[in-house]
Amino acid sequence: MVSASTAVLALWAVWLLAWLVAARTTATIVVRQSLASRLAHSVPIWGGAVLLFLQPRRFAVFQHSLLPRTAWMAWIGVVVVALGLGFAGWARTHLGRFWSAAVTLKAEHRLIRTGPYALSRHPIYTGLLLALAGTTFARDTVGAVAGFILFLVGFVLKIRQEERLLLEHFGAAYRAYQGEVPAVVPRLRWGSRLTSA
Repeated sequence: MVSASTAVLALWAVWLLAWLVAARTTATIVVRQSLASRLAHSVPIWGGAVLLFLQPRRFAVFQHSLLPRTAWMAWIGVVVVALGLGFAGWARTHLGRFWSAAVTLKAEHRLIRTGPYALSRHPIYTGLLLALAGTTFARDTVGAVAGFILFLVGFVLKIRQEERLLLEHFGAAYRAYQGEVPAVVPRLRWGSRLTSA
């Protein structure tokens, strides 16, 4: 029987493969962030990945469990990972050729406010943070929690960089969007706009 830990890793592997394939169909970059600003958010994210996914055994404190270990709790984590990656995938697909792993503006970049972008200004991060929380729950170690916190710090830094760039490019339209739609945690409203772009 497949373990919850194996299921989590398999979900992330499938997501990563799909993400890499989709990255080949993006528009031309016209504005790219500096190396220093990219490192500012990338370093905590990579540190978080090491702690959350590789779980280094050199430091025993990172291996300590925080909750009583039960199989059903780990499988709840697997379900949360699947939901989070599914939401991030929906957002990535909806954004289409304007997506980029780095903070950039694409040729003919336009403001997307439909689909998952009607719920959150950064729904890819919404989904990824949900999936990372599920992974942390399934792993249930001090190292996993520390990794999640590092991911959170990296995402907050990256979101701030993206917000600055989008405000510079879209001005009042993006400011209005900021006032209407939360950055990461969706305000779910029945009947909200979920139409295709």
